[in-house]
Amino acid sequence: MRGERQGQSQTGVGEPDGLDRLWTPHRMAYVRGDLAADPGSSPEPTEEPGCPFCRIAAATDPDGDLVVARGSSAFVVLNLYPYNPGHLMVLPYRHVADYTELDEDETREVAELTKQAIRTIRSVSNPHAFNVGINLGAAAGGSLAAHLHQHVVPRWSGDANFMTVTGNTKTLPQLLSDTQELLRSAWSRP
Repeated sequence: MRGERQGQSQTGVGEPDGLDRLWTPHRMAYVRGDLAADPGSSPEPTEEPGCPFCRIAAATDPDGDLVVARGSSAFVVLNLYPYNPGHLMVLPYRHVADYTELDEDETREVAELTKQAIRTIRSVSNPHAFNVGINLGAAAGGSLAAHLHQHVVPRWSGDANFMTVTGNTKTLPQLLSDTQELLRSAWSRP
């Protein structure tokens, strides 16, 4: 009783914060650095044919690769698992893991393609805002951390509605192929 009056838990340790806990002990493999549990998070960048971004970079089928635009040292591709319609990624062709490993041309082109991606998405779908960012390393959320990629995610007020929050389901009103065609068509427009 005394612990409850002082705001302590039943065990008498700590202050309650009002949060529920979802215990996920399988995640300890990531915390411990057991990379075998996360094959997509190799700490050393290596040219490997198993990298999906390297496969997309080398692809020649313009309709099957979800590529929106190509530059000389970087390219733009739709995210296969988008948060919202128009969610795309800007990547260097070269297989590098860290932003600091980009050369000057890659850095410049990733930045320019990101700006063009934002302009293009605005022109076709008029989002309210954007999330733009890079997850460097698996611990930062990079599921394919061995190949650097910058996300450009259009956002609309209310896009994380009850379906996402309570149903753990994301609703996407447009097929990836339709999004790709829309963005490709608008890409080079001023």
